[in-house]
Amino acid sequence: MKQANLPPQRRAATRRTAGYAQEDHVLDPYQQRGKLHNGTLCPQCGAVYHEGRWRWAPASGGADKSLCAACRRINDNLPAGILKLRGIFGQQQTDEIVRLARHQEDAEKQEHPLNRIIGVEEEEEAIVIKTTDIHLPRRIGAAVRRAFHGRLTEDFDAAGYLVRVTWTVDR
Repeated sequence: MKQANLPPQRRAATRRTAGYAQEDHVLDPYQQRGKLHNGTLCPQCGAVYHEGRWRWAPASGGADKSLCAACRRINDNLPAGILKLRGIFGQQQTDEIVRLARHQEDAEKQEHPLNRIIGVEEEEEAIVIKTTDIHLPRRIGAAVRRAFHGRLTEDFDAAGYLVRVTWTVDR
């Protein structure tokens, strides 16, 4: 099916390989449909839309207001990324892993305000971290692997904008 015939949320960048079009990625359904005015403020997080992207910047008085994609995802509790850290953790190790995840989030969202953690949940023998984008789970997973070793796997959902990253401790 041609890209032009797909609804906007399903269009993706394509490249030609051996005469066949391949999708590089699926576009985020939470992405803005149209251009916002420069200076548009997200009233929930304070990010400002400037020159085609959301940034941390001072807002001007009387600016337009619109929720950014990350705040909409957080409000809907609909993650774009899910990181599952599997293993048996003591409370001290759990706290250390969560601190590491929050540190990665802080570093990432300095430059990319839409890349945030929605929530951290503890399950039996696992920690689940939900994020607003597909890049942060990979970054956190790589940091956990560097700190604690283990195996890291990624699974992209072909039907939508979602990545599942799983880290498993080596036994």
